Amino acid sequence: MLFNSTIFLFGFLPVALIVFFTLGRLSVTAARIWLAAASLYFYAWWNPPYLVLLAISILFNFGVGRLLQEPERFAFLPSRKLVLGLSLLFNLGFLGYFKYYAFIVQNIDTATGADFVVHHIALPLAISFFTFQKIAYLVDSYLGKVKDRSFINYVLFAAFFPQLIAGPIVHYSDLFPQFRKVETYRFQWPGLTDGLTLFLLGLAKKVVLADEFARYSDIMFNGAQAGATITLAPAWVGALSYTLQLYFDFSGYSDMAIGMAKMFNIELPLNFWSPYKSGSIIEFWRRWHMTLSRFLRDYVYIPLGGNRGGEARRYRNLLLTMLVGGIWHGAGWTFVAWGALHGVALAVNHLWAEHVPRPLGSRLYRMVAHLMTLLVVVCGWVIFRSPSMQAAGRVFAGMSGRNGAVLPDQFLNVLHPLRALFGGVGQVPYLGDMTVMGAFEAFFMLGLGGAIVFFAPNLYQFGKRARLVLVALSFAFVLQKILFAGAMSPFLYFQF
Repeated sequence: MLFNSTIFLFGFLPVALIVFFTLGRLSVTAARIWLAAASLYFYAWWNPPYLVLLAISILFNFGVGRLLQEPERFAFLPSRKLVLGLSLLFNLGFLGYFKYYAFIVQNIDTATGADFVVHHIALPLAISFFTFQKIAYLVDSYLGKVKDRSFINYVLFAAFFPQLIAGPIVHYSDLFPQFRKVETYRFQWPGLTDGLTLFLLGLAKKVVLADEFARYSDIMFNGAQAGATITLAPAWVGALSYTLQLYFDFSGYSDMAIGMAKMFNIELPLNFWSPYKSGSIIEFWRRWHMTLSRFLRDYVYIPLGGNRGGEARRYRNLLLTMLVGGIWHGAGWTFVAWGALHGVALAVNHLWAEHVPRPLGSRLYRMVAHLMTLLVVVCGWVIFRSPSMQAAGRVFAGMSGRNGAVLPDQFLNVLHPLRALFGGVGQVPYLGDMTVMGAFEAFFMLGLGGAIVFFAPNLYQFGKRARLVLVALSFAFVLQKILFAGAMSPFLYFQF
């Protein structure tokens, strides 16, 4: 059940809200149970058998959390640290089996020449997200940050449907105090209107912008995987299109999740803050997928030692942390390489910031830093999106101009008087279906997307009136896409 599907928009969400607030007037407990049940139903819609796996994970982690929170009641058990360690191994093993089993076996086959049978295992939806949340819950329980015996509260934390599939990644302390408030279960117009506004704007990001950029990026990356020779213009159009597609898709989902939670009077943490305006990789990771950055900092980087122990260890810890972040996204060498790239970039950025004086107030310095940051980010997204390292290599060859700077046929046709000038360079199709879409359309969309991410205020910086104007402008486009575009495309981070 996609957030951008008609059954969700006009069926599940309205029913969930109406019943929640109706029950909330009668019984807070009944409203909690309803919201928990609705969230589990939402998850089961995708693949009912995997609800059993989510239930096992919920029951196991709630039970271990009780052990860690109340050691005096379970004095006969081993040390709390051992209980925590074993429970973390269970969660990581749970994730590893479903997400990394095939990848590990295939690489063992390649390295040893063995011929193991690789069984296809369907990846449970959102397993990476809810595994990280449960790890955070267990560690916080061990540290004494969580003290709550309510099973229903825990189910709501573990399965709250607005953020279950792709975040934001929340801590128990983010949600637990809000679910305890009676006001949460009382209908409030500001919560509905503010939440609906964010939801609709996030929906517009997805169906109007992200899905449009997908048309261009998919053609180029699919061509690269098929072995096509990618020239300069298609390579950069595809790479930049994916850069914008991923941002509008994922930030749009986060806006929708935050907006839906607001409708239920629940505040979720922000996940994006204009990341492509960043002047450094350090700043980028403070603005991009902020809740993942928080998790990696608190539960990976700091436990590894953080910045204690000298510069060498600090940079090692940064690299290891980003490798974990890369592997978390997917089972493939492209994700490992993406994590390594950002780990090295963060280490270099910290080294530069600490040892090279920066000219204060220099616009040129800021501009160069911004462009260098974007270059690293775009190159990272090329690796991240590519189905294989070989495909990424073909894209980079095109971006570097090694395969020639051939102008698309569309430009040569429109600029007919100059055709002879450019004809000597050569003409090739703009990669399959791109000839139908039109190169000028692609460049227009890139210009529009760039203007939004680089110059427009952040969505959360707009006042209420400005947001309403944006909603009015985008609503017609959203409605047209939903009603006439056919099947809706899933959000990119659903695969993680």
